[in-house]
Amino acid sequence: MRIAMMGAGGIGGYIGARLAQAGGDVSFIARGAHLAAMLETGLSIESDLGGFVLRPVSASEAAVDIGPVDVVIFAVKLYDSEDAAASMAPLIADNTRVITLQNGIDSVEVLRRHVEGDRVIGGATYLSGFINKPGEIIHSGGLPHILVGGQHDPVIQKLKALCDRAIGLELRPVSDIDDVLWEKFVTLAPFSGATSLMRSGIGPILADPEARLFIAQLRDEGMAVAAAAGHPMADGFVDRVVTRWSAFPPHVKSSMANDLERGKPIEVAWLSGRMHQLGMKLGVATPGHTAVFRALHLHAHGLRN
Repeated sequence: MRIAMMGAGGIGGYIGARLAQAGGDVSFIARGAHLAAMLETGLSIESDLGGFVLRPVSASEAAVDIGPVDVVIFAVKLYDSEDAAASMAPLIADNTRVITLQNGIDSVEVLRRHVEGDRVIGGATYLSGFINKPGEIIHSGGLPHILVGGQHDPVIQKLKALCDRAIGLELRPVSDIDDVLWEKFVTLAPFSGATSLMRSGIGPILADPEARLFIAQLRDEGMAVAAAAGHPMADGFVDRVVTRWSAFPPHVKSSMANDLERGKPIEVAWLSGRMHQLGMKLGVATPGHTAVFRALHLHAHGLRN
């Protein structure tokens, strides 16, 4: 099947490379130095599951150079969503599915403003990775699961078959993707906020009693917001969160923390900022998330030259 990765960063680059390694016809939408390096020397993946270099790489800055595909995996940063979604038209055919693997709870709504019909399918993953340098992605752990809607969609089933052949990917179609997206949101916002604000990997945070209390406070605030919004966390959620956070090597930080260190724009407005906004709307106190949002807002747009 033909797959377009809209975004070739830590998640899009890693998943796309693994799908290509498994025999998928994968093309990447990328830009700048990362695109140039991919075209010149290939896409290098560093991973405890086995590193490799994907070469040659099918990649372009323009969707029109790739043309219609079976699946678009939408994995751009949240602040690039509108522009990226508006540029996707050349990738879309009658039977194309657009799977969003972004953070937060807003990406499906954004994509549906630009993609007609029921082609947009929500998705979530707990994989972690980042661009170490142009043309090189480090897979830094996390659970291999990719959860998507469209449980009985034949295109999703074909993608699942490809993922079954790929190393380190496990596609799980589910019946209710909304609850999955909310659970990831309540899991990720504390992880991103804590590792960014404390400039620390997850291991030391979980080991330090005061830091652990803070990330637990962020989790509990998120649970309260989700319940008020009509998406209460299912039984066992707290244990699942601990499992997900503990699945990372101790040094691992969120992608937002990595972007913050590199002076790049960060997604704080869609994570702790969204929790703050929802708390204000729903009458739920979110002092922890509000503090994260206000403290990191200064860096939201990255370094400005």
